[in-house]
Amino acid sequence: MKAYAITDIGKKRSFNQDYAWMTTDEIGKLPNLFIVADGMGGHRGGGYASRLAVETILEQIRQSQAESPAEILVDAIRHANECIRQTAAEDEQLSGMGTTVVAATCADRQLQVANVGDSRLYIADDAGIRQITEDHSLVQEMVRFGGISREQARIHPDRNIITRAVGVEDDLQVDLFLVPLEGKDRVLLCSDGLTGMLEDEEILQILEGEGNVEERAQRLVQAANDHGGRDNIAVIIMEPFSDEVSG
Repeated sequence: MKAYAITDIGKKRSFNQDYAWMTTDEIGKLPNLFIVADGMGGHRGGGYASRLAVETILEQIRQSQAESPAEILVDAIRHANECIRQTAAEDEQLSGMGTTVVAATCADRQLQVANVGDSRLYIADDAGIRQITEDHSLVQEMVRFGGISREQARIHPDRNIITRAVGVEDDLQVDLFLVPLEGKDRVLLCSDGLTGMLEDEEILQILEGEGNVEERAQRLVQAANDHGGRDNIAVIIMEPFSDEVSG
C-alpha cells in the first residue's frame, strides 16, 4: 500500500481549518485509517473542531471493542460529535463550531467509508473517476431535485453551505459505503478546497499522471491553488495494492 496526506492553506485564507491524518499500520482493530476533516466556525473554532474531531476519533478507535469496521467508524465519529458539542457549549468563542469528516479503512479488498459533510472520497480506475460519498450540502440537495446541474453546483454562491456536520446536531447520522477494490484502484480523500477548484476530470488526469503518490498529491494542491486557491485544501491519495509506503 502507498499513501500520502497533505494540507495547504490555499491562497485566500489566513488560517488552515483542514486536517488530514493517515496511517497504513493497524490502529485498534482497524488495519489502517485515512481521515480528512474540514472545520467551520471562525478563526479559532473551525481549526479546533477539525483537529478535535480527528483526535477524538483516533482515541475511540484505539479503545473500541467492536468487531465491525463500520461500527468502529460510526461510533468514533458520533463520539467526536458529542465531544465537539460539549466543548463548544463550555466556551462561547467556540460556539457553532463543527467539521466535516470523511474516513476510510481498507481490508480484504474492500474499502469501508464513513462520511458526514461535503468532504469527499473518490475512486479512480481504468474506467475513470467516481465519487463514492454524497455531499451533505445545500447545492447537492438542489442537484438531487433537478434545480441545478452538477457543474453549476461547483461554482454556486451557496456551495459552502453544508446540511450535516460533526458537532452541529445531537443525533448525528453518518453515511456508510462499502466499496470493492481492484488492483489498479486509486483512492482519493479530499476537502472541498480541492473539488471547488478542479473538475473531476482534472483530478483524474493528475491521479493518473507520472510520479509517486506524494508528487501527485502535491500536484493536486498546486493545481487547486493555480485555479484560485479560494479555500484550504486537504488531500490523501491511497493505492491499496501497491507494496511501497510513502508519506
